[in-house]
Amino acid sequence: MKRVRFAMLTVGAIALIALAVPLLPVPDPLRIDVSHRLLGPSAQHLLGQDEYGRDVLARLLWGARTSLAVAFSAAAAACLVGVALGLVGGYLGRATEFFAVRSMDVILCFPPLLLALLAVTLLGPGAATLIPVLAILYLPGFVRVVYAGVLSVRSQDYVEAMRALGAGPVRIMLRTILPNVSGPVLVQFSLASASAVVLESGLSFLGLGVVPPAPSWGLMIGAARATVALAPLLLVWPCVALSLTILAMNALCDALRDAFDPHALGGAAPRRRVLATLLPGLMPSAGPVLEVRGLTLEIGTPEALIHPVRDVSLRVEAGETLAVVGESGSGKTLTGLALMGLLPPAVRVVAGAAWLEGRDLLQLDEAALRKLRGDSLAMIFQDPLASLNPVHRVGAQIVEALEAHRSLPRRTAWEKAIAALRRVGIPDPGRRAQLFPHEMSGGMRQRTMIAMAIANDPRLLIADEPTTALDVTIQAQVLDLLADLRRERGMALIFISHSLPVVSEIADHVVVMYAGEVVEEGAAQALLAEPLHPYTAALLRSAPTEDGALPIGIPGTVPLPQALPKGCAFAPRCALRVERCEAGRPPLAEARPGRLTRCLRWREIA
Repeated sequence: MKRVRFAMLTVGAIALIALAVPLLPVPDPLRIDVSHRLLGPSAQHLLGQDEYGRDVLARLLWGARTSLAVAFSAAAAACLVGVALGLVGGYLGRATEFFAVRSMDVILCFPPLLLALLAVTLLGPGAATLIPVLAILYLPGFVRVVYAGVLSVRSQDYVEAMRALGAGPVRIMLRTILPNVSGPVLVQFSLASASAVVLESGLSFLGLGVVPPAPSWGLMIGAARATVALAPLLLVWPCVALSLTILAMNALCDALRDAFDPHALGGAAPRRRVLATLLPGLMPSAGPVLEVRGLTLEIGTPEALIHPVRDVSLRVEAGETLAVVGESGSGKTLTGLALMGLLPPAVRVVAGAAWLEGRDLLQLDEAALRKLRGDSLAMIFQDPLASLNPVHRVGAQIVEALEAHRSLPRRTAWEKAIAALRRVGIPDPGRRAQLFPHEMSGGMRQRTMIAMAIANDPRLLIADEPTTALDVTIQAQVLDLLADLRRERGMALIFISHSLPVVSEIADHVVVMYAGEVVEEGAAQALLAEPLHPYTAALLRSAPTEDGALPIGIPGTVPLPQALPKGCAFAPRCALRVERCEAGRPPLAEARPGRLTRCLRWREIA
């Protein structure tokens, strides 16, 4: 804080003096008194007089006004345009990215000083010429800094979470991405401002900047060079002012960057263990909320087209929990992202349909999907710390989710946000709504993500491994909360997990995925009691049990989409494989009423 205070006081004092210099009791900086030229400091002229007898202090103060006005105007113009180009180019990509980045490369091809000299020579010296020229010179720096920051932020879970809530590109860029790249922008602004002061002074020193007799630090340094042997202090004063200003500006922006970082603010609030309030009530089922048929995803590579998800079909009723289970790489998360319309750019849907209450999600454009995300369907991501925006308070993030779909007064939206936090079992929700994500425990953060997801009462909630990063006790509380919310609101819940014992506590129906396809499906109780696929049985054996039996790991790994075996995808790891398992891909067949399996030997397993 001392560093922030000192830098703010220094820059503030310099700026205040520059602004208030017309009101200060100093002599006219243009008044010539040749009879007293090159005199040293005196009571009437505290810093002495220059080669024309003009007051040095007055010219120094008025020079600060000129130099800072040119520097800040040029840096501000470059910052505004550069931030806009960097945000649009980095987030939208494609043609906008090419225009924003490549046009800056053209400017960078020219040496800055040479370009400035050329422009000033053609257009003439003066502040009106310097400001746009300097702004163009510093524009590529802002574009590149923001562009690089956007590339590192746009794939973060909290950005995807805002898209899942239905926020548009402009809102995401301004409210979610821009605050996260503001630190580097502030640093770049300090560098550009300090550099602009130096460059303006240098051009003025060469006679190509501010036009005499207007006061400028560069002009003062240039004039003092000729008389340095007779009056060396004339060179010292503008150099000291220039150095002090540059150092103060850099120190201020570095200090502000650190001060605005929420990770440097305070400590986490004390943790208290609470029990979620259980509310009765079950809305009647009215047919499937979501029905997916034949979902297939494709990734284009230079070698070949690969399909990380193939022919996946799902169905979930109102008030029901469908668990999608499998190891990492099985395609669970990609399936959920496909339903939300949040697939990575390289992945596309090539087949299938996904009806949400009669609307095919896979056929909707981005604008239509945005209206549904966070409203009719919502998603909870695995890591709440990465999903929540680190520079916004959690209450404000829930308010933003509400305002994306509801025209509410700010006070009403805030009250609803607090009510949502209260509903998910967060104690003292009014105070917790004012916290940053890093000030909350892992369980509190996940409850906040759930509150954000249910704020608009979605019909379908997709939970992507929401308990993976939590300890066992908190896991149980989150599972109870999700089950309670499902019953209370009658919403459909898709619960993605890698653990069958975890889903046994919450699921009504289970779909087991392996290597991008469904290998078994059925009612949770029946499937867990009697699996009909070797992979399902192996998942059950690999999990800890209450009787203390040691888990048995599954040998090998899930095959990559581009290296799938010819026959059954699980055959290389299966102890029951026979020759016909490797001859061709087994179909997903009905083994019993309500039970599907992709195994040729399911009868022997049962």
